Amino acid sequence: VQLQASGGGSVHTGDSLRLSCEFSGGIFGRYVIGWFRQVPGRERGFVAAILWNAGNTYYGDSTKGRFTIARDHSKSTAYLQMNGLKPEDTAVYYCIAGKPSNITSLGEYVYWGQGTLVTVSS
Repeated sequence: VQLQASGGGSVHTGDSLRLSCEFSGGIFGRYVIGWFRQVPGRERGFVAAILWNAGNTYYGDSTKGRFTIARDHSKSTAYLQMNGLKPEDTAVYYCIAGKPSNITSLGEYVYWGQGTLVTVSS
C-alpha cells in the first residue's frame, strides 16, 4: 500500500485548504483512512479518520466542527477539508491507513504517506 498526500500550503487565519490522500497498491475499501499531524518537537496528534463505508467519521477535539474527512471510492482517494484554519493548525499532515481497533491510536495504523506541510499565519 502506498499513500500520497498533497494539498498543503501557506495560508492565513480563517482560510481553507483541502488535503488529498491518494491510495494505491491495495483495496481502498478495506482500510480505515486517517489524518494525523505533527508540529516539530511535539508528538503526532490525531486529526480525523473515516471508516471503510464512509458512514462513520471521527475527529480530534481541536478539529471537530472545522475539518471534514471524506473518501471517494471511485478515485481511491481520501480528503481532508480544513476550514477556519488557525495558526495552531500549522503542522505536517500525514495520511495513514490501517485496520485499527482504536481509531485514534497512531500505533495501530500500518501505512503512512510522506506528509504535507500546512502553514497558517496570523
